[in-house]
Amino acid sequence: MPGPYVVPVHGDEDLPRSVDVVVIGGGIIGASTALEIAEHGLTVALCEKGGIAREQSSRNWGWVRISRRDPREVPLMAQSLKLWAELNRRTGRQTGFKRAGILFTCATEQEFADHERWNRNLHGYDIESRMLSTAEFNAKFPGSTMKIAGALYTPDDCRAEPQLATPAIAEAARERGAHVLTECAVRGLQTAGGRVCGVVTERGEISCQAVVLAGGAWSSLFMGNNDLNLPQLRVMNSVLRTKPLEGGPEESIWARGFATRKRQDGGYTIADGTRNIVDIVPDSFRHMAAFLPALRHEWRSLRLRLGWRFIDDARMPRRWALDEPSPFEYVRTLDPVPSRAMADGALDRLKKEFPVFERAEIAQRWAGMIDVTPDAVPVIGAIDTIPGFYVATGFSGHGFGIGPAAGRLMADIVIGRSPIVDIAPFRFDRFRDGSKIELISGF
Repeated sequence: MPGPYVVPVHGDEDLPRSVDVVVIGGGIIGASTALEIAEHGLTVALCEKGGIAREQSSRNWGWVRISRRDPREVPLMAQSLKLWAELNRRTGRQTGFKRAGILFTCATEQEFADHERWNRNLHGYDIESRMLSTAEFNAKFPGSTMKIAGALYTPDDCRAEPQLATPAIAEAARERGAHVLTECAVRGLQTAGGRVCGVVTERGEISCQAVVLAGGAWSSLFMGNNDLNLPQLRVMNSVLRTKPLEGGPEESIWARGFATRKRQDGGYTIADGTRNIVDIVPDSFRHMAAFLPALRHEWRSLRLRLGWRFIDDARMPRRWALDEPSPFEYVRTLDPVPSRAMADGALDRLKKEFPVFERAEIAQRWAGMIDVTPDAVPVIGAIDTIPGFYVATGFSGHGFGIGPAAGRLMADIVIGRSPIVDIAPFRFDRFRDGSKIELISGF
Protein backbone atom coordinates (compact mmCIF):
# COMPACT_ATOMS: atom_id res chain seq x y z
CA MET A 1 0.00 0.00 0.00
CA PRO A 2 1.62 3.32 -1.06
CA GLY A 3 1.86 5.78 1.78
CA PRO A 4 -0.17 5.85 4.98
CA TYR A 5 -3.95 6.17 4.88
CA VAL A 6 -4.92 9.82 5.35
CA VAL A 7 -8.39 11.06 6.26
CA PRO A 8 -9.62 12.36 2.88
CA VAL A 9 -10.28 16.06 2.42
CA HIS A 10 -12.40 16.80 -0.64
CA GLY A 11 -11.37 19.97 -2.41
CA ASP A 12 -13.75 22.76 -3.35
CA GLU A 13 -15.06 22.62 -6.90
CA ASP A 14 -15.03 26.35 -7.59
CA LEU A 15 -11.90 28.47 -7.83
CA PRO A 16 -12.28 31.85 -6.12
CA ARG A 17 -11.49 34.83 -8.32
CA SER A 18 -10.02 36.86 -5.47
CA VAL A 19 -8.92 36.35 -1.86
CA ASP A 20 -6.78 38.25 0.60
CA VAL A 21 -4.15 35.51 0.94
CA VAL A 22 -3.19 32.41 -1.06
CA VAL A 23 -1.39 29.66 0.87
CA ILE A 24 0.55 27.18 -1.27
CA GLY A 25 0.89 23.72 0.23
CA GLY A 26 -1.61 21.50 2.03
CA GLY A 27 0.66 20.13 4.74
CA ILE A 28 0.41 20.97 8.42
CA ILE A 29 2.27 24.29 8.02
CA GLY A 30 0.06 25.49 5.18
CA ALA A 31 -3.17 24.28 6.78
CA SER A 32 -2.26 25.87 10.13
CA THR A 33 -1.44 29.16 8.41
CA ALA A 34 -4.74 29.09 6.52
CA LEU A 35 -6.67 28.43 9.73
CA GLU A 36 -4.99 31.31 11.55
CA ILE A 37 -5.60 33.74 8.70
CA ALA A 38 -9.23 32.66 8.29
CA GLU A 39 -9.86 33.03 12.02
CA HIS A 40 -8.52 36.57 11.75
CA GLY A 41 -11.33 37.32 9.31
CA LEU A 42 -9.38 37.45 6.05
CA THR A 43 -10.29 35.42 2.99
CA VAL A 44 -7.79 32.69 2.13
CA ALA A 45 -7.32 29.99 -0.48
CA LEU A 46 -5.31 26.90 0.50
CA CYS A 47 -3.92 25.42 -2.74
CA GLU A 48 -2.48 21.91 -2.81
CA LYS A 49 -1.10 20.19 -5.93
CA GLY A 50 -2.23 16.79 -4.70
CA GLY A 51 -4.19 15.89 -1.57
CA ILE A 52 -4.12 17.42 1.90
CA ALA A 53 -1.29 15.97 4.02
CA ARG A 54 -0.32 13.38 1.42
CA GLU A 55 3.41 13.95 1.78
CA GLN A 56 5.59 14.37 4.88
CA SER A 57 2.79 15.78 7.06
CA SER A 58 1.21 12.31 7.15
CA ARG A 59 4.44 10.29 6.96
CA ASN A 60 6.34 11.58 10.00
CA TRP A 61 6.69 9.85 13.36
CA GLY A 62 3.87 11.78 15.04
CA TRP A 63 6.09 13.26 17.77
CA VAL A 64 5.08 16.58 19.32
CA ARG A 65 8.23 17.42 21.25
CA ILE A 66 10.16 20.28 22.71
CA SER A 67 12.95 18.04 24.01
CA ARG A 68 16.23 18.04 22.05
CA ARG A 69 15.06 20.86 19.80
CA ASP A 70 17.48 23.32 18.32
CA PRO A 71 17.48 26.08 20.99
CA ARG A 72 16.36 28.57 18.33
CA GLU A 73 13.13 26.60 17.95
CA VAL A 74 12.37 26.18 21.65
CA PRO A 75 10.32 29.39 22.12
CA LEU A 76 8.16 28.56 19.09
CA MET A 77 7.71 24.94 20.19
CA ALA A 78 6.65 26.05 23.66
CA GLN A 79 3.84 27.99 21.98
CA SER A 80 3.00 24.98 19.83
CA LEU A 81 2.50 22.72 22.84
CA LYS A 82 -0.17 25.14 24.06
CA LEU A 83 -1.87 25.20 20.66
CA TRP A 84 -1.84 21.41 20.33
CA ALA A 85 -3.60 21.05 23.69
CA GLU A 86 -6.56 23.02 22.30
CA LEU A 87 -6.55 21.67 18.76
CA ASN A 88 -9.24 18.98 19.16
CA ARG A 89 -11.62 21.53 20.65
CA ARG A 90 -10.66 24.23 18.20
CA THR A 91 -11.13 22.07 15.12
CA GLY A 92 -14.01 20.01 16.47
CA ARG A 93 -12.15 16.90 15.31
CA GLN A 94 -9.84 14.20 16.61
CA THR A 95 -6.11 14.73 16.05
CA GLY A 96 -4.89 11.89 18.24
CA PHE A 97 -3.16 14.37 20.54
CA LYS A 98 -2.02 12.99 23.88
CA ARG A 99 0.50 14.14 26.47
CA ALA A 100 2.40 10.87 26.96
CA GLY A 101 6.06 11.87 27.32
CA ILE A 102 9.19 11.27 25.26
CA LEU A 103 12.53 9.77 26.33
CA PHE A 104 15.90 10.24 24.65
CA THR A 105 18.16 7.48 25.90
CA CYS A 106 21.85 8.12 26.62
CA ALA A 107 24.22 5.32 25.67
CA THR A 108 27.21 6.83 27.48
CA GLU A 109 27.99 9.13 30.39
CA GLN A 110 29.07 11.76 27.87
CA GLU A 111 25.67 11.61 26.15
CA PHE A 112 24.00 11.88 29.55
CA ALA A 113 26.00 15.02 30.27
CA ASP A 114 25.18 16.45 26.84
CA HIS A 115 21.44 15.86 27.32
CA GLU A 116 21.60 17.29 30.84
CA ARG A 117 23.31 20.39 29.45
CA TRP A 118 20.72 20.71 26.69
CA ASN A 119 17.89 20.55 29.23
CA ARG A 120 18.93 23.96 30.55
CA ASN A 121 17.28 25.39 27.42
CA LEU A 122 13.93 24.73 29.09
CA HIS A 123 14.69 26.80 32.19
CA GLY A 124 12.09 29.51 32.48
CA TYR A 125 9.40 27.49 30.71
CA ASP A 126 6.59 25.75 32.55
CA ILE A 127 7.59 22.37 31.12
CA GLU A 128 8.44 19.26 33.06
CA SER A 129 11.68 17.67 31.85
CA ARG A 130 14.36 15.86 33.81
CA MET A 131 17.17 13.33 33.61
CA LEU A 132 16.53 9.71 34.59
CA SER A 133 19.29 7.60 36.07
CA THR A 134 19.84 4.05 34.87
CA ALA A 135 17.98 2.73 37.91
CA GLU A 136 15.04 5.08 37.32
CA PHE A 137 14.86 4.05 33.67
CA ASN A 138 14.91 0.36 34.58
CA ALA A 139 12.19 0.89 37.18
CA LYS A 140 10.04 2.70 34.62
CA PHE A 141 10.56 0.02 31.95
CA PRO A 142 11.05 -3.27 33.83
CA GLY A 143 10.65 -5.24 30.61
CA SER A 144 13.55 -3.49 28.88
CA THR A 145 17.02 -5.01 28.55
CA MET A 146 18.70 -1.73 27.55
CA LYS A 147 22.13 -1.02 29.01
CA ILE A 148 22.28 2.77 29.12
CA ALA A 149 23.66 5.58 31.23
CA GLY A 150 20.24 7.17 31.65
CA ALA A 151 17.76 9.22 29.66
CA LEU A 152 16.31 12.67 29.12
CA TYR A 153 12.63 12.37 30.03
CA THR A 154 10.10 15.07 29.17
CA PRO A 155 6.65 14.09 30.45
CA ASP A 156 5.15 17.21 28.86
CA ASP A 157 6.12 16.05 25.38
CA CYS A 158 3.26 14.67 23.36
CA ARG A 159 2.17 12.66 20.38
CA ALA A 160 -0.52 12.99 17.71
CA GLU A 161 -1.71 11.16 14.61
CA PRO A 162 -0.24 12.60 11.40
CA GLN A 163 -2.98 11.02 9.28
CA LEU A 164 -5.66 12.85 11.30
CA ALA A 165 -4.19 16.19 12.35
CA THR A 166 -3.69 18.12 9.12
CA PRO A 167 -7.05 17.10 7.62
CA ALA A 168 -8.70 18.29 10.86
CA ILE A 169 -6.94 21.65 10.62
CA ALA A 170 -7.79 22.07 6.92
CA GLU A 171 -11.47 21.28 7.48
CA ALA A 172 -11.56 23.75 10.39
CA ALA A 173 -10.07 26.41 8.12
CA ARG A 174 -12.80 25.72 5.55
CA GLU A 175 -15.46 26.09 8.23
CA ARG A 176 -13.98 29.54 8.97
CA GLY A 177 -14.41 30.49 5.30
CA ALA A 178 -11.19 29.28 3.67
CA HIS A 179 -11.25 27.80 0.19
CA VAL A 180 -9.56 24.39 0.22
CA LEU A 181 -8.39 23.49 -3.27
CA THR A 182 -6.86 20.08 -3.93
CA GLU A 183 -5.41 18.90 -7.26
CA CYS A 184 -4.74 22.60 -7.79
CA ALA A 185 -1.04 23.30 -8.31
CA VAL A 186 0.11 26.90 -8.17
CA ARG A 187 2.38 27.51 -11.16
CA GLY A 188 3.73 30.85 -10.01
CA LEU A 189 3.29 34.38 -8.77
CA GLN A 190 1.75 37.34 -10.54
CA THR A 191 3.18 40.75 -9.72
CA ALA A 192 2.30 44.37 -10.44
CA GLY A 193 4.67 47.19 -9.64
CA GLY A 194 7.08 44.65 -8.18
CA ARG A 195 4.70 43.27 -5.55
CA VAL A 196 2.43 40.23 -5.46
CA CYS A 197 -1.01 40.68 -6.98
CA GLY A 198 -2.06 37.09 -7.55
CA VAL A 199 -1.16 33.55 -8.54
CA VAL A 200 -1.64 31.39 -11.58
CA THR A 201 -2.92 27.90 -10.80
CA GLU A 202 -3.49 25.03 -13.17
CA ARG A 203 -7.20 25.84 -12.87
CA GLY A 204 -6.95 29.56 -13.42
CA GLU A 205 -5.89 32.81 -11.77
CA ILE A 206 -6.58 34.02 -8.22
CA SER A 207 -5.93 37.65 -7.37
CA CYS A 208 -4.62 38.37 -3.86
CA GLN A 209 -2.52 40.74 -1.79
CA ALA A 210 -0.25 38.10 -0.22
CA VAL A 211 1.07 34.62 -0.97
CA VAL A 212 2.50 32.18 1.60
CA LEU A 213 4.66 29.37 0.25
CA ALA A 214 4.48 26.34 2.55
CA GLY A 215 5.56 23.87 -0.08
CA GLY A 216 7.80 21.58 1.96
CA ALA A 217 10.23 19.68 -0.25
CA TRP A 218 9.02 21.58 -3.33
CA SER A 219 9.71 25.09 -2.04
CA SER A 220 13.21 25.52 -3.47
CA LEU A 221 12.02 24.60 -6.96
CA PHE A 222 9.11 27.05 -6.77
CA MET A 223 11.33 29.86 -5.52
CA GLY A 224 13.94 29.20 -8.19
CA ASN A 225 11.40 30.10 -10.86
CA ASN A 226 11.29 33.53 -9.19
CA ASP A 227 15.10 33.93 -9.12
CA LEU A 228 15.26 33.15 -5.40
CA ASN A 229 17.90 30.70 -4.19
CA LEU A 230 16.74 28.65 -1.21
CA PRO A 231 19.35 26.04 -0.17
CA GLN A 232 17.19 23.02 0.46
CA LEU A 233 17.69 19.28 0.02
CA ARG A 234 15.58 16.19 0.63
CA VAL A 235 16.32 13.41 3.10
CA MET A 236 14.37 10.14 3.08
CA ASN A 237 13.27 8.42 6.28
CA SER A 238 11.59 5.00 6.24
CA VAL A 239 8.87 4.06 8.71
CA LEU A 240 6.77 1.06 9.59
CA ARG A 241 3.70 0.63 11.72
CA THR A 242 2.65 -2.45 13.62
CA LYS A 243 -0.70 -3.96 14.37
CA PRO A 244 -2.03 -3.32 17.90
CA LEU A 245 0.36 -4.66 20.53
CA GLU A 246 -0.33 -4.99 24.24
CA GLY A 247 2.29 -4.35 26.89
CA GLY A 248 4.49 -1.91 24.99
CA PRO A 249 5.70 1.45 26.33
CA GLU A 250 3.24 4.31 26.58
CA GLU A 251 5.97 6.89 26.11
CA SER A 252 7.79 7.55 22.84
CA ILE A 253 11.43 6.46 22.96
CA TRP A 254 14.48 7.43 20.93
CA ALA A 255 17.69 5.41 20.96
CA ARG A 256 20.58 4.82 18.64
CA GLY A 257 19.11 2.51 16.04
CA PHE A 258 15.40 2.94 16.66
CA ALA A 259 12.62 5.34 17.58
CA THR A 260 9.11 4.29 18.51
CA ARG A 261 5.74 5.88 19.28
CA LYS A 262 2.53 4.28 20.43
CA ARG A 263 -0.33 4.93 18.04
CA GLN A 264 -3.93 5.70 18.83
CA ASP A 265 -4.96 2.29 17.47
CA GLY A 266 -2.64 0.49 19.91
CA GLY A 267 0.04 -0.24 17.36
CA TYR A 268 3.42 1.44 17.10
CA THR A 269 5.21 3.63 14.59
CA ILE A 270 8.87 2.56 14.34
CA ALA A 271 11.82 4.00 12.45
CA ASP A 272 15.59 4.16 12.60
CA GLY A 273 16.31 6.87 15.13
CA THR A 274 19.53 7.96 13.49
CA ARG A 275 20.07 6.99 9.85
CA ASN A 276 18.49 8.50 6.74
CA ILE A 277 19.02 8.17 2.99
CA VAL A 278 20.19 11.14 0.94
CA ASP A 279 19.93 10.77 -2.82
CA ILE A 280 22.67 12.51 -4.77
CA VAL A 281 20.90 14.81 -7.23
CA PRO A 282 21.82 17.95 -9.20
CA ASP A 283 20.79 20.12 -6.22
CA SER A 284 23.41 18.31 -4.14
CA PHE A 285 26.04 20.10 -6.20
CA ARG A 286 24.13 23.39 -6.52
CA HIS A 287 23.88 23.68 -2.74
CA MET A 288 27.10 21.87 -1.81
CA ALA A 289 28.84 24.85 -0.28
CA ALA A 290 25.88 25.67 1.97
CA PHE A 291 25.49 22.07 3.17
CA LEU A 292 29.14 21.13 3.73
CA PRO A 293 29.04 21.98 7.47
CA ALA A 294 25.93 19.83 7.90
CA LEU A 295 27.52 16.96 5.97
CA ARG A 296 30.61 17.05 8.17
CA HIS A 297 28.45 17.11 11.29
CA GLU A 298 25.99 14.39 10.29
CA TRP A 299 27.93 12.14 7.91
CA ARG A 300 27.65 9.10 10.19
CA SER A 301 23.86 9.21 10.05
CA LEU A 302 23.53 9.78 6.30
CA ARG A 303 23.55 7.08 3.67
CA LEU A 304 24.41 8.75 0.36
CA ARG A 305 22.86 7.07 -2.65
CA LEU A 306 23.35 7.63 -6.38
CA GLY A 307 20.54 6.21 -8.49
CA TRP A 308 17.68 6.94 -10.85
CA ARG A 309 16.58 9.92 -8.82
CA PHE A 310 19.56 11.89 -10.14
CA ILE A 311 18.27 11.42 -13.70
CA ASP A 312 14.66 12.15 -12.68
CA ASP A 313 15.65 15.41 -11.01
CA ALA A 314 17.95 16.38 -13.88
CA ARG A 315 15.03 16.02 -16.30
CA MET A 316 12.72 18.15 -14.17
CA PRO A 317 12.28 21.68 -15.57
CA ARG A 318 13.73 24.41 -13.38
CA ARG A 319 12.06 27.18 -15.34
CA TRP A 320 8.58 27.26 -16.79
CA ALA A 321 6.10 29.77 -18.11
CA LEU A 322 2.88 30.30 -16.18
CA ASP A 323 0.76 29.32 -19.19
CA GLU A 324 2.29 25.84 -19.33
CA PRO A 325 2.17 22.88 -16.93
CA SER A 326 4.57 23.14 -14.00
CA PRO A 327 6.62 20.29 -12.48
CA PHE A 328 4.12 20.18 -9.60
CA GLU A 329 1.43 18.90 -11.94
CA TYR A 330 3.51 15.90 -12.94
CA VAL A 331 4.28 14.70 -9.41
CA ARG A 332 1.14 15.00 -7.32
CA THR A 333 2.57 13.09 -4.35
CA LEU A 334 6.13 12.30 -3.32
CA ASP A 335 5.82 8.62 -2.46
CA PRO A 336 9.33 7.14 -2.28
CA VAL A 337 9.92 3.43 -1.91
CA PRO A 338 10.85 2.77 1.73
CA SER A 339 14.06 1.08 2.76
CA ARG A 340 12.97 -2.24 4.24
CA ALA A 341 16.47 -2.74 5.61
CA MET A 342 16.34 0.47 7.63
CA ALA A 343 12.77 0.16 8.91
CA ASP A 344 12.91 -3.58 9.60
CA GLY A 345 16.38 -3.19 11.10
CA ALA A 346 14.98 -0.63 13.53
CA LEU A 347 12.30 -3.09 14.59
CA ASP A 348 14.90 -5.84 15.05
CA ARG A 349 16.96 -3.58 17.32
CA LEU A 350 13.85 -2.55 19.23
CA LYS A 351 13.01 -6.23 19.84
CA LYS A 352 16.42 -6.77 21.46
CA GLU A 353 15.92 -3.86 23.85
CA PHE A 354 12.19 -4.34 24.48
CA PRO A 355 11.35 -8.05 24.10
CA VAL A 356 7.61 -7.30 24.11
CA PHE A 357 8.05 -6.29 20.46
CA GLU A 358 8.90 -9.89 19.55
CA ARG A 359 5.12 -10.24 19.16
CA ALA A 360 4.85 -7.23 16.86
CA GLU A 361 3.32 -7.77 13.43
CA ILE A 362 4.17 -5.33 10.65
CA ALA A 363 1.05 -3.76 9.15
CA GLN A 364 2.61 -1.31 6.68
CA ARG A 365 5.79 0.40 5.57
CA TRP A 366 6.24 3.80 3.94
CA ALA A 367 8.83 6.53 3.40
CA GLY A 368 8.72 10.30 3.41
CA MET A 369 10.87 13.08 1.98
CA ILE A 370 12.03 15.56 4.62
CA ASP A 371 12.96 19.03 3.42
CA VAL A 372 16.11 20.23 5.14
CA THR A 373 18.04 23.51 5.36
CA PRO A 374 21.79 23.84 6.00
CA ASP A 375 21.24 24.71 9.68
CA ALA A 376 18.16 22.48 10.17
CA VAL A 377 16.13 25.55 11.15
CA PRO A 378 13.08 26.61 9.10
CA VAL A 379 12.55 29.71 7.03
CA ILE A 380 9.53 31.66 8.28
CA GLY A 381 9.15 35.19 7.05
CA ALA A 382 8.76 37.75 4.30
CA ILE A 383 10.78 37.83 1.09
CA ASP A 384 11.86 41.45 0.96
CA THR A 385 12.62 41.47 -2.76
CA ILE A 386 9.02 40.51 -3.63
CA PRO A 387 6.65 42.42 -1.34
CA GLY A 388 3.63 40.33 -0.47
CA PHE A 389 5.49 37.01 -0.79
CA TYR A 390 6.12 34.97 2.36
CA VAL A 391 7.74 31.60 2.99
CA ALA A 392 7.34 28.94 5.68
CA THR A 393 9.43 25.92 4.79
CA GLY A 394 12.58 23.92 5.57
CA PHE A 395 11.40 22.41 8.85
CA SER A 396 14.01 19.65 8.59
CA GLY A 397 11.92 16.84 10.06
CA HIS A 398 10.63 18.96 12.97
CA GLY A 399 7.58 20.44 11.25
CA PHE A 400 4.74 18.27 12.53
CA GLY A 401 5.11 19.17 16.20
CA ILE A 402 5.89 22.82 15.62
CA GLY A 403 3.29 23.18 12.84
CA PRO A 404 0.44 24.92 14.69
CA ALA A 405 2.76 27.58 16.12
CA ALA A 406 4.56 28.01 12.80
CA GLY A 407 1.17 28.70 11.24
CA ARG A 408 0.42 31.22 13.98
CA LEU A 409 3.77 32.95 13.47
CA MET A 410 3.38 33.03 9.70
CA ALA A 411 -0.09 34.54 10.07
CA ASP A 412 1.29 37.13 12.50
CA ILE A 413 3.83 38.22 9.92
CA VAL A 414 1.34 38.36 7.04
CA ILE A 415 -1.34 40.17 9.02
CA GLY A 416 1.10 42.55 10.65
CA ARG A 417 0.31 41.74 14.27
CA SER A 418 2.88 41.26 16.99
CA PRO A 419 4.66 37.91 16.40
CA ILE A 420 4.40 35.25 19.10
CA VAL A 421 8.21 34.81 19.10
CA ASP A 422 11.25 36.57 17.76
CA ILE A 423 11.36 35.98 13.99
CA ALA A 424 15.09 36.74 13.56
CA PRO A 425 16.34 33.10 13.72
CA PHE A 426 14.00 32.14 10.87
CA ARG A 427 14.70 34.89 8.35
CA PHE A 428 15.40 33.85 4.75
CA ASP A 429 18.23 36.36 4.37
CA ARG A 430 20.50 34.45 6.75
CA PHE A 431 21.48 32.29 3.77
CA ARG A 432 22.64 35.24 1.67
CA ASP A 433 23.76 38.03 3.99
CA GLY A 434 26.97 36.42 5.24
CA SER A 435 25.49 35.15 8.51
CA LYS A 436 27.30 32.19 10.05
CA ILE A 437 25.24 29.05 9.47
CA GLU A 438 25.44 26.83 12.53
CA LEU A 439 24.10 23.40 13.44
CA ILE A 440 23.35 23.59 17.15
CA SER A 441 20.95 20.78 18.07
CA GLY A 442 23.31 17.80 17.68
CA PHE A 443 20.79 15.76 15.69
